[in-house]
Amino acid sequence: MGKMILGALMAVVLAIPLAAQASQQSASKNPFAAALRKSYTVNRDFLAKSAEKMPEEFYGMRPGSQPEVRTFGQILGHLINNNYLACSDAKGGKNPGEGKDFEKVTAKADLVKDLNSAFAYCDAVYAALTDASAMQMVEMTMDDGSKVPALRVSRLIFNISHNNEHYGNLVTYMRIKNIVPPSSEPR
Repeated sequence: MGKMILGALMAVVLAIPLAAQASQQSASKNPFAAALRKSYTVNRDFLAKSAEKMPEEFYGMRPGSQPEVRTFGQILGHLINNNYLACSDAKGGKNPGEGKDFEKVTAKADLVKDLNSAFAYCDAVYAALTDASAMQMVEMTMDDGSKVPALRVSRLIFNISHNNEHYGNLVTYMRIKNIVPPSSEPR
């Protein structure tokens, strides 16, 4: 009798981790897509908060005097352009920002609104992503406007890395003005 109880107890103890693992797997049947979504979302939030935190008077600021270095506002405009382009490629749809150059927008209110609109467009693309759809081929738009085949996931990974790269630029601009960037705020 004691061996049966000990055996049953051991079975329960061993079953707990297996049940937890099964629960995690059922909660996320698309772990790769979920990880991409999480990475995009964290950085998207940092970028949106940066746009809000920087006072409008500094949107025209650029470190140094070289005109080829983008201003804070131009970086946001560049991010708007790129998010629309990358996410429309990944979606396989028309670019909602086509024909517009958001780098030419200078007003903070307009840039914040346009940035949030670009992110809302991308949010839907990342939300629809599954592990299977990530591996599907799409057409990627090149700098000259031509299209080349690419995996959907490669377009979205590029979008995330591009956003991260320019968040680093924005952090520098904010630090120059003694503004704590969102990623350094207390949690």
